[in-house]
Amino acid sequence: MDNNPVNEALPDAASVEDNEQNVEMPSHTDESLPALPNSAPATPKADNKTPKITVVLCPVGGAPIMRQRKWEVDSTQTIGFIASFIRKKLTLQKSDSLFFYVNQSFAPSLDQTVQNLFDCFGSDGKLILAYCRTQAWG
Repeated sequence: MDNNPVNEALPDAASVEDNEQNVEMPSHTDESLPALPNSAPATPKADNKTPKITVVLCPVGGAPIMRQRKWEVDSTQTIGFIASFIRKKLTLQKSDSLFFYVNQSFAPSLDQTVQNLFDCFGSDGKLILAYCRTQAWG
């Protein structure tokens, strides 16, 4: 064998003993770390609030009309969440059909996030969602 460490064979699992000793990892103290200069920018604080996206809900094909059309929705919410919300607002049963369309053409799946749909199909800072009780397009 040559002295190249890449070519060395790994030991067999049977020849390696399990060592249960507690090994202390070296820790850095404040004295060992260099201090940041005063001109360094402060670390930005994490904003725990998820961004909101304006969703405009438009009834299509004889669907019941909601009093309020524009809603601010967390960007992490899904179309399934919006479907549950509309069912509750319009007092629809779970067995009642409810279809959604983005820009009156694309039917998103219920697990699509509002953020993803907004990034792909949003316009003028809004996501337009049409809803109806019967299949309208496609």
